[in-house]
Amino acid sequence: LVSTEEDKYGLYSNLLFKYFLAEGIVCGHDLFVASAKEHPDNILKELPAPLLDDTHGKELGAEAAAVKSEDVQDSMKIAWRYQNLPKMETSPTTYTKFGHYYDVSKKMSPELCQSIKWHSFYLHEELPFEPEMKTWNMNSGYARLLQAIQRIISQEGFDGSDPQKKQRNVLRIGIQSLGSLLWGDDVCCSDTPEDAHSLTKFLYVLRGLLRKSLSACIITVPAHLIQ
Repeated sequence: LVSTEEDKYGLYSNLLFKYFLAEGIVCGHDLFVASAKEHPDNILKELPAPLLDDTHGKELGAEAAAVKSEDVQDSMKIAWRYQNLPKMETSPTTYTKFGHYYDVSKKMSPELCQSIKWHSFYLHEELPFEPEMKTWNMNSGYARLLQAIQRIISQEGFDGSDPQKKQRNVLRIGIQSLGSLLWGDDVCCSDTPEDAHSLTKFLYVLRGLLRKSLSACIITVPAHLIQ
């Protein structure tokens, strides 16, 4: 579980949020995208395009080779008494692939987006709770989101404590602008909020769900709005 503070203009956190989701698509993971601010369909349409031709890997390899060449030249200038001492490697000489590179100026192709299974949660399209159905003693927006995450984990085979018959995968969960007024949380605009601990309760329950499931989650929080 990674919680990222949104800056005032939401630029860096939004980029990190989309990178996390894009990496999930390229790796073939399932996605669960939740927002009360922007429709998840629109978020997925704005994901950066991956660079799958390994161009950057070749560039890194060439750069490492150049550094190694400079080291050979420098070794000619070292005093003779240091020649036989072991040398520490300060730069990579081989390229190990970890993650992928993306072109933020281009959008991911619809075909690639549709190649994986994804689930969306847009608060304003969800059916409201009945008054007597308030669960976990928190505001209904958070409670509905938790129920949706719990349902996906259980029904789609991400429950780590329950033996699964189908091939296992990873669920990547992205939650946008948690803690804002759009989620029905008045902690950001009132000195006497109705339930000042709704966000904290949500995070505790979510952490419990993540610990027993095959999932990873990123959350952006507009901390500058929360008093």
